[in-house]
Amino acid sequence: MNKSVKKFILAPMNLLYKINPELDLKILYRLRIHRKLNLENPKTYTEKLQWIKLYYKNKLLPICVDKYEVRQFVKKCGCENILTKLLWEGYNPQDIPFEDLPQKFVIKVTHGSGMNIICKNKNDLNIPKTIRTLKRRLKEKYFPCYGEWFYGVIRPRIIIEEFLDDGKGYSPMDYKIYCFHGQPKCIIAHVDRFTNHRSHMYDLEWNSIENISTKEIDPNLTVEKPKELDQLLEYARILSKDFMHVRVDLYSLNSKIYFGELTFTSDSGFMTISPIETDEEIGSWIVLP
Repeated sequence: MNKSVKKFILAPMNLLYKINPELDLKILYRLRIHRKLNLENPKTYTEKLQWIKLYYKNKLLPICVDKYEVRQFVKKCGCENILTKLLWEGYNPQDIPFEDLPQKFVIKVTHGSGMNIICKNKNDLNIPKTIRTLKRRLKEKYFPCYGEWFYGVIRPRIIIEEFLDDGKGYSPMDYKIYCFHGQPKCIIAHVDRFTNHRSHMYDLEWNSIENISTKEIDPNLTVEKPKELDQLLEYARILSKDFMHVRVDLYSLNSKIYFGELTFTSDSGFMTISPIETDEEIGSWIVLP
């Protein structure tokens, strides 16, 4: 959906969120999940993510969703060795030293999602257009009605990181590790992120999880167990220890692990998980205060 159209449609909900955030999320939950949202006694994973957005005010959240500040958090956790190389950071896209950058790199705004600019050949990059795009994206904000208050708290900036590939054009494996109270519970492995994107879910022993259906899971996909699985899980434990629940995204390329990001409310908690018993099972892994 066009962002301008989406912004227009959600404008009343953005206003409602300012007045009554609980009612706003209950309406959105009903529209998206097609069930009543129980905030008094939440049981499912999707219900508890709504509760977290409303009542979980961990001061680390704004830091850890900012793509620049989270690097400092990763360093404090003793995991600096898995950070991708930072090529540049700043607030004004016109200050970017394009002439000094390598042929391949990735440009990100630190408060955004899905707004990365992937440059595989600097000679093909339209620099004036890139600058205009970054100026616009720095001004964009998350829709308030989704309740993810922790995004954009820190002033957005631009970062440029090294481009990760295996030299043959293949993107790194992407492992999204779902952690609960500092312990990994399951992993969604993503392949071919920029071509034929597919994913599948596994437990910690790399057994396929079959009793779940979401729009992002391909039941016919088989992903080879990573040799560095134990390392991936250990990094996830370290990075998740301060949180009730977090998704730790890690990449693996040529057996080397790289940090991706930390996500606290995947899909804003509006993903459809079926059967409902699976939604409840995952929800039981979050123990609310």
